[in-house]
Amino acid sequence: MRWRSLAWLILLAAAPVAAQPMVTSVAPEGVAVTIYRAEDRGPDSAMNLGWLQGYALVTERRTVTIPAGRAVIRFEGVAGGLLPESAIVTGLPAGVREKNLDADLLSPRSLFARSWGRPVVLRRTDRNTGVVREERAVIRSGEDGAAILQTQGGFEAINCGPLLEQPVYEGVPAGLAPRPTLSIETDSPAAATVTINLSYLAWGFDWQSNYVVNLHQGGNRADLTAWVTLANSDPTSFADADMAVVAGKVNREDQRRYQFTPNQSLVLKCFFRPLPQDFSNLAPPPAPAAMYESADIVVTGMRASLKRAAAAPVTVVGEDLGDLKLYRMPIPTTVASNAQKQVAMYLKPDVKTAIVYSSWIDASDPSSFAIERGLRFRNKKEDGLGVPLPAGKVAVFEPLGETLGLSGEGSTGDKAVGEDVDVILGEAEGLSQSAIVSGDGSHSLTISNAHPWPIRFEGQLAFDDTHYRLEKPSVRLGRKNGRPLWAVKVPANGVATLRYRLARIAN
Repeated sequence: MRWRSLAWLILLAAAPVAAQPMVTSVAPEGVAVTIYRAEDRGPDSAMNLGWLQGYALVTERRTVTIPAGRAVIRFEGVAGGLLPESAIVTGLPAGVREKNLDADLLSPRSLFARSWGRPVVLRRTDRNTGVVREERAVIRSGEDGAAILQTQGGFEAINCGPLLEQPVYEGVPAGLAPRPTLSIETDSPAAATVTINLSYLAWGFDWQSNYVVNLHQGGNRADLTAWVTLANSDPTSFADADMAVVAGKVNREDQRRYQFTPNQSLVLKCFFRPLPQDFSNLAPPPAPAAMYESADIVVTGMRASLKRAAAAPVTVVGEDLGDLKLYRMPIPTTVASNAQKQVAMYLKPDVKTAIVYSSWIDASDPSSFAIERGLRFRNKKEDGLGVPLPAGKVAVFEPLGETLGLSGEGSTGDKAVGEDVDVILGEAEGLSQSAIVSGDGSHSLTISNAHPWPIRFEGQLAFDDTHYRLEKPSVRLGRKNGRPLWAVKVPANGVATLRYRLARIAN
Protein backbone atom coordinates (compact mmCIF):
# COMPACT_ATOMS: atom_id res chain seq x y z
CA MET A 1 0.00 0.00 0.00
CA ARG A 2 2.84 2.33 0.87
CA TRP A 3 4.53 1.65 -2.49
CA ARG A 4 1.23 2.28 -4.32
CA SER A 5 0.84 5.70 -2.62
CA LEU A 6 4.44 6.55 -3.46
CA ALA A 7 3.83 5.63 -7.11
CA TRP A 8 0.79 7.95 -7.24
CA LEU A 9 2.91 10.78 -5.81
CA ILE A 10 5.60 10.20 -8.44
CA LEU A 11 3.00 10.23 -11.21
CA LEU A 12 1.46 13.46 -9.90
CA ALA A 13 4.85 15.15 -9.69
CA ALA A 14 5.69 14.10 -13.23
CA ALA A 15 2.36 15.26 -14.66
CA PRO A 16 2.55 18.52 -16.64
CA VAL A 17 1.20 21.61 -14.92
CA ALA A 18 -1.85 23.01 -16.64
CA ALA A 19 -1.12 26.23 -18.50
CA GLN A 20 -2.53 29.31 -16.86
CA PRO A 21 -5.40 31.02 -18.67
CA MET A 22 -4.26 33.98 -20.75
CA VAL A 23 -6.24 37.19 -21.16
CA THR A 24 -5.21 39.68 -23.84
CA SER A 25 -6.02 43.40 -23.89
CA VAL A 26 -5.36 44.49 -27.47
CA ALA A 27 -5.43 48.27 -26.94
CA PRO A 28 -6.29 50.84 -24.29
CA GLU A 29 -9.65 52.58 -24.26
CA GLY A 30 -8.06 55.83 -23.13
CA VAL A 31 -4.52 57.06 -22.57
CA ALA A 32 -2.83 60.02 -20.90
CA VAL A 33 0.80 60.92 -21.66
CA THR A 34 2.92 63.37 -19.66
CA ILE A 35 6.33 64.09 -21.18
CA TYR A 36 9.35 65.25 -19.17
CA ARG A 37 12.21 67.10 -20.85
CA ALA A 38 15.73 65.70 -21.17
CA GLU A 39 17.41 66.63 -17.89
CA ASP A 40 20.73 67.90 -19.24
CA ARG A 41 19.43 69.84 -22.27
CA GLY A 42 19.52 73.63 -21.97
CA PRO A 43 16.90 76.04 -23.36
CA ASP A 44 19.15 76.95 -26.31
CA SER A 45 19.78 73.31 -27.33
CA ALA A 46 17.58 71.46 -29.78
CA MET A 47 16.26 67.98 -29.12
CA ASN A 48 18.54 65.15 -30.22
CA LEU A 49 16.12 63.35 -32.53
CA GLY A 50 18.52 60.43 -32.93
CA TRP A 51 18.45 59.79 -29.19
CA LEU A 52 15.65 61.38 -27.20
CA GLN A 53 16.74 61.43 -23.57
CA GLY A 54 13.51 62.58 -21.96
CA TYR A 55 10.83 60.23 -20.70
CA ALA A 56 7.07 59.99 -20.30
CA LEU A 57 4.54 58.94 -17.69
CA VAL A 58 1.88 56.92 -19.51
CA THR A 59 -1.47 56.00 -17.95
CA GLU A 60 -3.77 53.65 -19.86
CA ARG A 61 -7.36 52.63 -19.14
CA ARG A 62 -8.28 49.08 -20.20
CA THR A 63 -11.23 46.73 -19.56
CA VAL A 64 -10.52 43.01 -19.25
CA THR A 65 -12.48 39.89 -18.24
CA ILE A 66 -10.41 37.69 -15.95
CA PRO A 67 -11.14 34.15 -14.73
CA ALA A 68 -11.04 32.93 -11.17
CA GLY A 69 -7.66 31.81 -9.93
CA ARG A 70 -4.31 32.42 -11.50
CA ALA A 71 -4.16 34.00 -14.96
CA VAL A 72 -1.79 35.93 -17.19
CA ILE A 73 -3.01 39.29 -18.51
CA ARG A 74 -1.24 40.61 -21.62
CA PHE A 75 -1.37 44.34 -22.35
CA GLU A 76 -0.51 44.75 -26.03
CA GLY A 77 0.53 48.07 -27.51
CA VAL A 78 2.33 49.54 -24.49
CA ALA A 79 5.38 51.76 -25.03
CA GLY A 80 8.42 49.83 -26.21
CA GLY A 81 10.58 51.85 -23.83
CA LEU A 82 8.47 50.87 -20.82
CA LEU A 83 10.42 50.41 -17.60
CA PRO A 84 8.83 47.28 -16.09
CA GLU A 85 9.88 48.15 -12.54
CA SER A 86 7.83 51.37 -12.78
CA ALA A 87 4.56 49.71 -13.89
CA ILE A 88 1.61 50.10 -11.51
CA VAL A 89 -1.67 48.26 -12.10
CA THR A 90 -4.80 49.25 -10.20
CA GLY A 91 -8.34 47.92 -10.39
CA LEU A 92 -7.62 44.19 -10.10
CA PRO A 93 -9.46 42.11 -7.48
CA ALA A 94 -6.05 40.85 -6.28
CA GLY A 95 -2.49 42.07 -6.57
CA VAL A 96 0.12 41.45 -9.26
CA ARG A 97 2.36 38.42 -8.72
CA GLU A 98 4.80 38.99 -11.63
CA LYS A 99 5.51 41.50 -14.44
CA ASN A 100 7.27 40.86 -17.78
CA LEU A 101 7.93 43.13 -20.76
CA ASP A 102 8.06 41.59 -24.24
CA ALA A 103 9.72 44.39 -26.22
CA ASP A 104 11.80 42.34 -28.67
CA LEU A 105 9.73 43.23 -31.71
CA LEU A 106 9.30 41.18 -34.84
CA SER A 107 11.44 42.62 -37.66
CA PRO A 108 13.72 41.31 -40.42
CA ARG A 109 16.73 41.87 -38.16
CA SER A 110 15.30 40.23 -35.02
CA LEU A 111 13.86 37.33 -37.06
CA PHE A 112 17.30 36.55 -38.50
CA ALA A 113 19.01 36.97 -35.12
CA ARG A 114 16.56 34.68 -33.30
CA SER A 115 16.91 32.03 -36.02
CA TRP A 116 20.60 31.42 -35.39
CA GLY A 117 21.30 27.71 -35.38
CA ARG A 118 17.80 26.95 -36.66
CA PRO A 119 16.88 25.30 -39.97
CA VAL A 120 15.54 27.52 -42.76
CA VAL A 121 14.91 27.19 -46.46
CA LEU A 122 17.46 28.92 -48.71
CA ARG A 123 15.65 30.23 -51.76
CA ARG A 124 17.81 30.92 -54.83
CA THR A 125 16.42 32.96 -57.73
CA ASP A 126 18.15 33.33 -61.09
CA ARG A 127 18.13 37.06 -61.84
CA ASN A 128 17.96 36.45 -65.60
CA THR A 129 15.54 33.56 -65.99
CA GLY A 130 13.53 33.85 -62.77
CA VAL A 131 13.99 30.13 -62.03
CA VAL A 132 13.70 29.42 -58.29
CA ARG A 133 15.46 26.60 -56.43
CA GLU A 134 15.18 25.82 -52.74
CA GLU A 135 17.24 23.72 -50.34
CA ARG A 136 17.49 23.19 -46.62
CA ALA A 137 20.06 25.23 -44.65
CA VAL A 138 20.98 26.30 -41.13
CA ILE A 139 21.85 29.88 -40.12
CA ARG A 140 25.37 30.00 -38.69
CA SER A 141 26.01 33.76 -38.28
CA GLY A 142 24.61 36.78 -36.50
CA GLU A 143 22.68 39.65 -38.02
CA ASP A 144 25.69 41.92 -38.61
CA GLY A 145 27.98 41.50 -41.60
CA ALA A 146 27.79 38.47 -43.86
CA ALA A 147 24.99 35.90 -43.70
CA ILE A 148 26.68 32.51 -43.30
CA LEU A 149 24.46 29.49 -43.94
CA GLN A 150 25.35 25.80 -43.83
CA THR A 151 23.92 23.65 -46.61
CA GLN A 152 24.62 20.10 -47.72
CA GLY A 153 27.44 21.53 -49.81
CA GLY A 154 29.13 23.23 -46.85
CA PHE A 155 29.31 26.80 -45.50
CA GLU A 156 28.58 29.75 -47.78
CA ALA A 157 27.80 33.45 -47.62
CA ILE A 158 24.57 34.21 -49.40
CA ASN A 159 24.17 36.87 -52.09
CA CYS A 160 27.83 36.61 -53.09
CA GLY A 161 27.16 35.15 -56.53
CA PRO A 162 24.95 35.79 -59.55
CA LEU A 163 21.84 34.42 -57.83
CA LEU A 164 19.43 36.33 -55.57
CA GLU A 165 19.40 34.38 -52.31
CA GLN A 166 17.26 34.79 -49.23
CA PRO A 167 16.32 32.71 -46.20
CA VAL A 168 12.72 31.57 -45.78
CA TYR A 169 11.73 30.91 -42.18
CA GLU A 170 9.54 28.05 -41.01
CA GLY A 171 7.92 30.14 -38.29
CA VAL A 172 8.32 32.96 -35.83
CA PRO A 173 10.74 32.10 -32.99
CA ALA A 174 9.38 32.31 -29.48
CA GLY A 175 9.83 35.65 -27.76
CA LEU A 176 9.23 37.90 -30.77
CA ALA A 177 6.14 40.06 -30.48
CA PRO A 178 4.47 42.13 -33.22
CA ARG A 179 3.90 44.91 -30.68
CA PRO A 180 5.44 45.77 -27.29
CA THR A 181 3.54 43.79 -24.66
CA LEU A 182 3.48 43.85 -20.86
CA SER A 183 2.27 40.68 -19.21
CA ILE A 184 1.33 40.29 -15.56
CA GLU A 185 0.32 37.32 -13.47
CA THR A 186 -2.60 37.71 -11.10
CA ASP A 187 -4.69 35.52 -8.81
CA SER A 188 -8.35 36.54 -8.63
CA PRO A 189 -10.76 35.13 -6.03
CA ALA A 190 -13.56 35.17 -8.62
CA ALA A 191 -14.18 35.76 -12.30
CA ALA A 192 -14.86 39.42 -13.08
CA THR A 193 -14.87 42.11 -15.74
CA VAL A 194 -12.82 44.99 -14.43
CA THR A 195 -11.51 48.36 -15.61
CA ILE A 196 -7.77 48.58 -15.05
CA ASN A 197 -5.51 51.59 -14.89
CA LEU A 198 -1.97 50.82 -16.05
CA SER A 199 0.66 53.49 -15.33
CA TYR A 200 4.35 53.32 -16.20
CA LEU A 201 7.42 55.34 -17.13
CA ALA A 202 8.90 55.00 -20.61
CA TRP A 203 12.08 56.46 -22.09
CA GLY A 204 12.54 57.81 -25.63
CA PHE A 205 10.45 61.01 -25.44
CA ASP A 206 11.18 64.73 -25.24
CA TRP A 207 9.60 68.14 -25.76
CA GLN A 208 10.62 71.73 -26.23
CA SER A 209 8.91 75.10 -26.50
CA ASN A 210 9.49 77.71 -29.18
CA TYR A 211 8.42 81.34 -29.26
CA VAL A 212 7.77 83.56 -32.26
CA VAL A 213 7.71 87.30 -31.51
CA ASN A 214 6.45 89.65 -34.22
CA LEU A 215 7.41 93.20 -33.27
CA HIS A 216 5.17 96.12 -34.15
CA GLN A 217 6.55 99.24 -35.74
CA GLY A 218 8.69 101.03 -33.16
CA GLY A 219 9.48 97.87 -31.18
CA ASN A 220 7.40 98.69 -28.09
CA ARG A 221 4.63 96.15 -28.81
CA ALA A 222 4.63 92.63 -30.21
CA ASP A 223 2.48 89.58 -30.94
CA LEU A 224 3.83 86.48 -29.17
CA THR A 225 3.03 82.92 -30.21
CA ALA A 226 4.24 79.95 -28.18
CA TRP A 227 4.47 76.42 -29.54
CA VAL A 228 5.31 73.13 -27.86
CA THR A 229 6.98 70.40 -29.94
CA LEU A 230 6.43 66.81 -28.82
CA ALA A 231 8.81 64.05 -29.96
CA ASN A 232 8.31 60.29 -29.71
CA SER A 233 11.01 57.77 -30.73
CA ASP A 234 9.01 54.82 -29.40
CA PRO A 235 7.57 52.16 -31.76
CA THR A 236 4.13 52.76 -30.23
CA SER A 237 1.77 55.55 -31.25
CA PHE A 238 -0.56 57.27 -28.78
CA ALA A 239 -3.83 58.31 -30.39
CA ASP A 240 -6.12 61.01 -28.97
CA ALA A 241 -4.15 61.14 -25.74
CA ASP A 242 -4.67 63.53 -22.86
CA MET A 243 -1.30 65.19 -23.35
CA ALA A 244 0.73 67.25 -20.88
CA VAL A 245 4.34 68.34 -20.52
CA VAL A 246 6.36 69.14 -17.39
CA ALA A 247 8.88 71.97 -17.11
CA GLY A 248 11.61 72.05 -14.47
CA LYS A 249 14.31 69.69 -13.28
CA VAL A 250 13.11 66.44 -11.76
CA ASN A 251 15.30 64.61 -9.27
CA ARG A 252 15.83 61.09 -10.62
CA GLU A 253 17.93 58.48 -8.83
CA ASP A 254 18.01 56.17 -11.85
CA GLN A 255 21.28 56.97 -13.67
CA ARG A 256 20.94 54.37 -16.42
CA ARG A 257 21.45 55.61 -19.98
CA TYR A 258 18.80 53.91 -22.05
CA GLN A 259 19.72 53.41 -25.68
CA PHE A 260 17.40 54.35 -28.47
CA THR A 261 15.55 51.57 -30.28
CA PRO A 262 18.07 49.73 -32.47
CA ASN A 263 17.74 49.70 -36.22
CA GLN A 264 15.28 46.95 -37.14
CA SER A 265 16.33 46.66 -40.78
CA LEU A 266 18.55 43.80 -41.97
CA VAL A 267 21.52 44.70 -44.17
CA LEU A 268 23.63 41.71 -45.18
CA LYS A 269 27.07 42.13 -46.74
CA CYS A 270 28.73 39.63 -48.99
CA PHE A 271 31.76 39.10 -46.75
CA PHE A 272 32.70 40.42 -43.33
CA ARG A 273 35.89 42.48 -43.38
CA PRO A 274 37.46 42.79 -39.90
CA LEU A 275 38.54 46.26 -38.79
CA PRO A 276 42.28 46.91 -38.73
CA GLN A 277 43.93 46.92 -35.35
CA ASP A 278 45.44 50.39 -35.93
CA PHE A 279 42.58 52.89 -35.76
CA SER A 280 44.75 56.00 -36.01
CA ASN A 281 44.35 56.40 -39.75
CA LEU A 282 40.63 55.79 -39.90
CA ALA A 283 38.40 58.62 -41.00
CA PRO A 284 35.74 59.68 -38.49
CA PRO A 285 32.43 57.85 -38.86
CA PRO A 286 29.58 59.61 -40.69
CA ALA A 287 26.95 61.41 -38.70
CA PRO A 288 24.12 59.08 -37.58
CA ALA A 289 20.94 59.20 -39.59
CA ALA A 290 18.11 61.15 -38.10
CA MET A 291 15.41 59.21 -36.31
CA TYR A 292 12.78 60.64 -38.64
CA GLU A 293 13.01 59.87 -42.33
CA SER A 294 10.71 62.77 -43.06
CA ALA A 295 10.60 65.86 -40.92
CA ASP A 296 6.86 66.26 -41.04
CA ILE A 297 5.53 68.64 -38.46
CA VAL A 298 1.84 68.20 -37.76
CA VAL A 299 0.40 71.46 -36.53
CA THR A 300 -2.63 71.27 -34.30
CA GLY A 301 -4.65 74.11 -32.91
CA MET A 302 -4.53 77.58 -34.41
CA ARG A 303 -4.87 77.22 -38.16
CA ALA A 304 -6.58 80.52 -38.75
CA SER A 305 -4.88 83.85 -39.28
CA LEU A 306 -3.44 85.82 -36.38
CA LYS A 307 -6.37 88.17 -36.42
CA ARG A 308 -8.96 85.38 -36.27
CA ALA A 309 -7.04 83.41 -33.66
CA ALA A 310 -6.85 86.45 -31.41
CA ALA A 311 -10.60 86.26 -30.98
CA ALA A 312 -10.54 82.64 -29.79
CA PRO A 313 -7.01 81.64 -28.80
CA VAL A 314 -6.04 78.16 -27.79
CA THR A 315 -5.10 78.20 -24.12
CA VAL A 316 -2.80 75.72 -22.43
CA VAL A 317 -3.61 75.29 -18.76
CA GLY A 318 -0.60 75.71 -16.47
CA GLU A 319 -0.67 73.93 -13.12
CA ASP A 320 1.75 73.70 -10.20
CA LEU A 321 3.36 70.30 -9.67
CA GLY A 322 5.44 70.83 -6.57
CA ASP A 323 8.35 72.99 -7.69
CA LEU A 324 7.64 72.03 -11.30
CA LYS A 325 5.12 73.34 -13.81
CA LEU A 326 2.68 71.15 -15.71
CA TYR A 327 1.11 72.30 -18.98
CA ARG A 328 -1.99 70.48 -20.22
CA MET A 329 -2.85 70.42 -23.92
CA PRO A 330 -6.38 71.79 -24.45
CA ILE A 331 -7.46 69.08 -26.91
CA PRO A 332 -6.79 65.34 -27.34
CA THR A 333 -3.47 64.97 -29.13
CA THR A 334 -2.04 62.15 -31.21
CA VAL A 335 1.72 61.53 -31.19
CA ALA A 336 2.68 58.91 -33.75
CA SER A 337 5.62 56.55 -33.36
CA ASN A 338 8.98 57.96 -34.48
CA ALA A 339 7.41 61.35 -35.11
CA GLN A 340 7.06 64.91 -33.91
CA LYS A 341 4.00 67.05 -33.39
CA GLN A 342 3.76 70.77 -32.80
CA VAL A 343 0.87 72.07 -30.74
CA ALA A 344 -0.12 75.71 -30.28
CA MET A 345 0.43 76.78 -26.69
CA TYR A 346 -0.26 80.51 -26.36
CA LEU A 347 -1.21 83.40 -28.57
CA LYS A 348 -0.66 86.75 -26.87
CA PRO A 349 -1.28 89.79 -29.07
CA ASP A 350 -0.09 93.32 -28.30
CA VAL A 351 2.45 92.43 -25.61
CA LYS A 352 4.40 95.36 -24.21
CA THR A 353 8.09 95.03 -25.13
CA ALA A 354 11.30 97.03 -25.07
CA ILE A 355 14.58 96.87 -26.97
CA VAL A 356 17.44 96.94 -24.46
CA TYR A 357 21.18 97.12 -25.10
CA SER A 358 23.23 95.50 -22.36
CA SER A 359 26.76 94.61 -21.41
CA TRP A 360 28.82 92.92 -18.71
CA ILE A 361 31.62 95.34 -17.79
CA ASP A 362 34.83 94.58 -15.93
CA ALA A 363 34.79 97.66 -13.69
CA SER A 364 38.51 97.35 -12.89
CA ASP A 365 39.48 97.29 -16.59
CA PRO A 366 36.61 98.67 -18.70
CA SER A 367 38.74 99.29 -21.79
CA SER A 368 36.85 96.76 -23.88
CA PHE A 369 33.45 95.13 -23.54
CA ALA A 370 30.80 93.83 -25.93
CA ILE A 371 27.37 95.43 -26.23
CA GLU A 372 24.48 93.09 -26.99
CA ARG A 373 21.01 93.84 -28.34
CA GLY A 374 18.09 92.19 -26.61
CA LEU A 375 14.33 92.10 -26.23
CA ARG A 376 12.66 92.48 -22.85
CA PHE A 377 9.09 91.95 -21.74
CA ARG A 378 7.55 91.57 -18.33
CA ASN A 379 5.53 88.43 -17.71
CA LYS A 380 2.60 90.31 -16.22
CA LYS A 381 -1.05 90.37 -17.17
CA GLU A 382 -1.14 94.17 -17.44
CA ASP A 383 1.65 93.95 -20.03
CA GLY A 384 -0.25 91.40 -22.13
CA LEU A 385 1.24 88.17 -20.73
CA GLY A 386 0.86 86.82 -17.18
CA VAL A 387 1.27 83.10 -17.96
CA PRO A 388 3.99 80.58 -17.01
CA LEU A 389 6.57 80.42 -19.82
CA PRO A 390 8.64 77.21 -20.17
CA ALA A 391 12.25 77.48 -21.35
CA GLY A 392 12.86 77.49 -25.06
CA LYS A 393 14.18 79.23 -28.13
CA VAL A 394 12.87 82.64 -29.21
CA ALA A 395 12.76 83.99 -32.79
CA VAL A 396 12.13 87.73 -33.14
CA PHE A 397 10.81 89.33 -36.36
CA GLU A 398 10.57 93.04 -37.23
CA PRO A 399 8.55 94.88 -39.88
CA LEU A 400 10.38 94.97 -43.20
CA GLY A 401 8.21 96.86 -45.66
CA GLU A 402 5.05 94.85 -46.22
CA THR A 403 6.46 91.74 -44.61
CA LEU A 404 8.52 90.64 -41.60
CA GLY A 405 12.25 89.99 -41.41
CA LEU A 406 14.17 87.93 -38.86
CA SER A 407 15.75 90.32 -36.37
CA GLY A 408 17.51 87.72 -34.23
CA GLU A 409 17.22 84.52 -32.24
CA GLY A 410 17.83 83.78 -28.59
CA SER A 411 16.48 81.71 -25.73
CA THR A 412 14.87 82.04 -22.33
CA GLY A 413 14.76 79.91 -19.22
CA ASP A 414 11.63 78.87 -17.34
CA LYS A 415 9.83 82.07 -16.32
CA ALA A 416 7.10 82.37 -13.72
CA VAL A 417 4.39 85.02 -13.74
CA GLY A 418 5.83 88.38 -12.68
CA GLU A 419 9.39 87.77 -13.89
CA ASP A 420 11.21 89.77 -16.54
CA VAL A 421 12.12 87.92 -19.73
CA ASP A 422 15.37 89.02 -21.40
CA VAL A 423 16.24 87.55 -24.78
CA ILE A 424 19.71 88.32 -26.14
CA LEU A 425 19.49 88.63 -29.94
CA GLY A 426 23.13 89.21 -30.80
CA GLU A 427 25.85 91.85 -30.95
CA ALA A 428 24.60 95.42 -31.19
CA GLU A 429 25.25 97.64 -34.19
CA GLY A 430 25.46 101.42 -34.20
CA LEU A 431 26.82 101.60 -30.64
CA SER A 432 30.39 101.99 -29.46
CA GLN A 433 32.17 102.40 -26.13
CA SER A 434 35.28 104.07 -24.81
CA ALA A 435 36.96 104.24 -21.38
CA ILE A 436 39.50 106.35 -19.54
CA VAL A 437 41.36 104.87 -16.58
CA SER A 438 43.39 107.06 -14.21
CA GLY A 439 46.18 106.00 -11.90
CA ASP A 440 44.22 106.90 -8.76
CA GLY A 441 41.50 104.35 -9.56
CA SER A 442 39.16 106.80 -11.33
CA HIS A 443 37.32 105.47 -14.36
CA SER A 444 35.20 107.08 -17.07
CA LEU A 445 32.92 105.07 -19.40
CA THR A 446 31.22 106.53 -22.47
CA ILE A 447 28.55 104.93 -24.66
CA SER A 448 28.02 106.48 -28.10
CA ASN A 449 24.76 106.00 -30.02
CA ALA A 450 24.91 106.42 -33.80
CA HIS A 451 21.21 105.67 -34.29
CA PRO A 452 18.79 108.52 -35.07
CA TRP A 453 16.64 107.37 -32.15
CA PRO A 454 17.34 107.05 -28.41
CA ILE A 455 18.26 103.66 -26.93
CA ARG A 456 18.24 102.13 -23.44
CA PHE A 457 21.57 100.78 -22.20
CA GLU A 458 22.22 98.66 -19.11
CA GLY A 459 25.70 97.74 -17.95
CA GLN A 460 26.45 95.44 -15.02
CA LEU A 461 29.68 96.45 -13.25
CA ALA A 462 31.65 93.42 -12.08
CA PHE A 463 34.63 93.62 -9.72
CA ASP A 464 36.17 91.87 -6.72
CA ASP A 465 34.07 93.33 -3.92
CA THR A 466 36.13 91.51 -1.29
CA HIS A 467 39.09 93.81 -2.01
CA TYR A 468 37.50 96.85 -3.69
CA ARG A 469 34.48 99.09 -3.31
CA LEU A 470 32.92 101.35 -5.91
CA GLU A 471 32.84 105.00 -4.84
CA LYS A 472 31.51 108.33 -6.08
CA PRO A 473 29.47 107.24 -9.14
CA SER A 474 28.45 110.22 -11.26
CA VAL A 475 24.87 108.89 -11.51
CA ARG A 476 22.68 106.80 -9.22
CA LEU A 477 23.28 103.08 -9.79
CA GLY A 478 20.80 100.26 -9.41
CA ARG A 479 21.53 96.59 -8.77
CA LYS A 480 21.03 93.46 -10.84
CA ASN A 481 22.25 89.94 -10.15
CA GLY A 482 24.06 91.27 -7.06
CA ARG A 483 26.09 93.79 -9.06
CA PRO A 484 25.89 97.59 -9.53
CA LEU A 485 23.80 98.42 -12.62
CA TRP A 486 24.27 101.46 -14.82
CA ALA A 487 20.94 102.00 -16.57
CA VAL A 488 20.77 105.01 -18.87
CA LYS A 489 18.86 106.34 -21.86
CA VAL A 490 21.37 107.35 -24.53
CA PRO A 491 19.98 110.14 -26.78
CA ALA A 492 19.80 109.85 -30.55
CA ASN A 493 23.22 110.51 -32.08
CA GLY A 494 24.43 111.23 -28.56
CA VAL A 495 26.52 109.88 -25.72
CA ALA A 496 26.16 108.90 -22.08
CA THR A 497 29.04 108.86 -19.56
CA LEU A 498 29.57 107.21 -16.19
CA ARG A 499 32.41 108.18 -13.85
CA TYR A 500 33.33 106.25 -10.72
CA ARG A 501 36.28 105.24 -8.57
CA LEU A 502 37.41 101.84 -7.35
CA ALA A 503 39.03 102.06 -3.93
CA ARG A 504 40.93 99.22 -2.30
CA ILE A 505 39.46 98.04 1.00
CA ALA A 506 41.94 98.34 3.84
CA ASN A 507 42.74 95.12 5.71
